[in-house]
Amino acid sequence: MASDSKIKKPTNTGSPHVVHATAAPSTADVPRWSDHYFTRTKEIVGRYGDKAVTYAVFMRRPVIFAPKLMLEWLKRIADERGVNFDISLNYDEGQWVGAGEPLMTITGSMFHLVDLETLYLQKLGAACVAANNAFTMCVELPEVSFLAMDARHATGIEMAEIMAYAASVGSKAARDQVGANGFVGNATEATAHYFGETHGKGTMPHALIGYAGSTLKAAEMFVDTFPDQPLTALVDYFGQEITDALTVCRRFPAMATTGRISIRLDTHGGRFVEGLDPQESYKVLERHAPQAIRRYRNDAELRYLTGTGVSAAAIFYLREHLDRNGFDAVKIVVSSGFDVEKCKVMADAKAPIDMIGTGSFLPIKWTETYATADIIDYDGVPSVKIGREFLIRSLKD
Repeated sequence: MASDSKIKKPTNTGSPHVVHATAAPSTADVPRWSDHYFTRTKEIVGRYGDKAVTYAVFMRRPVIFAPKLMLEWLKRIADERGVNFDISLNYDEGQWVGAGEPLMTITGSMFHLVDLETLYLQKLGAACVAANNAFTMCVELPEVSFLAMDARHATGIEMAEIMAYAASVGSKAARDQVGANGFVGNATEATAHYFGETHGKGTMPHALIGYAGSTLKAAEMFVDTFPDQPLTALVDYFGQEITDALTVCRRFPAMATTGRISIRLDTHGGRFVEGLDPQESYKVLERHAPQAIRRYRNDAELRYLTGTGVSAAAIFYLREHLDRNGFDAVKIVVSSGFDVEKCKVMADAKAPIDMIGTGSFLPIKWTETYATADIIDYDGVPSVKIGREFLIRSLKD
């Protein structure tokens, strides 16, 4: 800024109002967003006579069931149209479902259902896969807390809401099954309610450090602006992760000794954390997790253990330096590519992680997110296309 004047803070208008991005579209907009062959079918059914139909909805891969956003939207459309849809769930939210097993059935007027398939499937498939990924990550690292940082990787606010909801479903399933810490919050205010919060979590991006001119100055600015908040210092901007981490802790010793400082490693894959190289990384793991490097590893696993970026060796190395300098109460937050596979490797190495900031529970292979719906009954007469008879048999069983 050219001016030295300070920016006036916006007035706090009270508790945030929860607005669901996934509430769109309204029934008036359905024809614009539905596949055209469905809207043409609706016209034909309207001309030749309606039938009561039952759809079976399924996915081709194992998932964690996450139907809430889809169900809320279907109920709203039914209310707007003045009709009822009989929806029978075969699983509870958060339950594991095998590939090809019907998730639910939807029964109602074909005239009012046929043009909705495109849109309700959009709200289901990706949520179920993301929930499964989040569940797996939390189960692999049950003592680690997770922060959902998916919003910036979403393609819009509707996807951002679906992904936040999915992380909360997978997280709850992991807490229920293995007592995992799971996801304790997320990065945006709009979807914080899925994690029982009113506000997003997070302290500083790289932009703040660039603005401040040093990691220490950014930390000082944060503490001065938010004196009652814990501090998470991001330390990779200048490539001095260890030096800057210790500098921040020494600047705020009371916060460091009471556990109110965390150090966030977000080093990109183009270089090693300060003080490490391949040889030193192997030495670190020999000291802390020798079993992790003495069994067969593929290239990706070796990179997670001893490679560039935020490796297991880098995390152990930072922990060593913090403890050696009397900062054993300082927590370590890691980010950068923490997907299911990386979390599994970190769990095997027992890397000393307190929190993971991740958006990598988002589905990697998008074709796996495709949910499918087939009509299996017309006016009480079972019928389905050849090859999908299993949908009828599974429901009879």
